[in-house]
Amino acid sequence: MRKTPLFALAVLSITLVPTVHAGHGSDNTIDGVVSDTMCGRTHMSPGKTDAQCVQECTKGNASYALVTNAKVFTLEGKPLSIAPFAGKRVQVVGNLKGNSIIVTSIREATRDTKM
Repeated sequence: MRKTPLFALAVLSITLVPTVHAGHGSDNTIDGVVSDTMCGRTHMSPGKTDAQCVQECTKGNASYALVTNAKVFTLEGKPLSIAPFAGKRVQVVGNLKGNSIIVTSIREATRDTKM
C-alpha cells in the first residue's frame, strides 16, 4: 500500500518538471526606444518631450512599450525600473511572449547599438 502514493508522487514529479521548464523560455535582447502603448511610435502631447509624453500616458491607462524598427512591444515588468528610460534608446533583455516582453533587465543603449 505504501508504494502506491510514492509511485504516484514520482510519476507526477516526472511529468511536471518538463512543464515547469517549458514555461521559462530563453531571454532575448531587443533594441528600441521606450514609449507607451497609447502613443506607440508617434507621441501626441503637443509641447512635451517624448519622455514627458510617455510619463503622462503611463500615469493613465497606457503601459510602457518598446518601439523597434518592425514592431511595438508591451513591456511587462516593474514600472519603476522602466520609468527612467522613457523616451530613450535602450537594450531590453527579456522573454518574448506574443506582442509583449517580460523584462529581465533594461539599460540605455550605447551609440554603437543599431536600431
